[in-house]
Amino acid sequence: MLLGAHVSIAGGLHNAFSRGEEIGCTAIQIFTKNQNRWSAKPLTDAETAQFKQTWQNSTISAVVAHDSYLINLGNPDQDGLQQSRQAFLVEMDRAEKLGIPYLVFHPGSHKNAGESFGLKKIAESINILLEQRKDYQLCLLLETTAGQGTNLGYTFEQLAQIIELVNNPQRVGVCLDTAHIFAAGYDIRTEQTYQKTINTFDQILGLSTLCAIHLNDSKKELGSRIDRHEHIGKGLIGLDAFRFILHDERFQDIPKILETPGKEEDFKRNLDVLKSLI
Repeated sequence: MLLGAHVSIAGGLHNAFSRGEEIGCTAIQIFTKNQNRWSAKPLTDAETAQFKQTWQNSTISAVVAHDSYLINLGNPDQDGLQQSRQAFLVEMDRAEKLGIPYLVFHPGSHKNAGESFGLKKIAESINILLEQRKDYQLCLLLETTAGQGTNLGYTFEQLAQIIELVNNPQRVGVCLDTAHIFAAGYDIRTEQTYQKTINTFDQILGLSTLCAIHLNDSKKELGSRIDRHEHIGKGLIGLDAFRFILHDERFQDIPKILETPGKEEDFKRNLDVLKSLI
């Protein structure tokens, strides 16, 4: 099973693998640069080679990249939008060079310009970015959000709307975050509500679009629209939902990544909880 956590790249990108192995990951998620900065020094050939070689020699099967939280592809401010698009191109370039197949990103925020405007602007951004990198193998994964503030992507319909406006939809997929969908109002706590939510996802987006899952419990209640992650089994979602996901054969080959609070020892403890459910 592809199960793991978001790990640090401190000291070099290749260090992510040993950190993942130490806590028992078979899949990891990383930032490919400092996520609190817009720019980054270009990757050297030596860094890239070391990353790929370390990956090849490790027990980590899957790697997913996540973009910087500074980026907003739905920004109504033209200067901010251009800055975001340029920064996202850098994220794409780095992930592609490293051979990472998926780049996860929060769709964007309309900043009071309206949801319809924001959804169209996000799709326009994706089209421009994909057009500038026509030959890339990289797949961009829209992450489900909690819908906090003016953030978009908190309903499956919104994600479907974006994808419908993308010229090359086969180059785009979805990353489902359990804490985010729960905060957005999708219940997964019982067998019945879990199946209903997954069936709704399938009807609106299609399970073929689901390429990664973030496993996070939630500090806030169902439909709160507040994005606060909690340790597995310690939040308001509870253990059963994670048992349903881990036992769902349709998701067997999908990387399942923890983004729970704390450090590596906390990830290990959360991973052990998940493994006890299998």
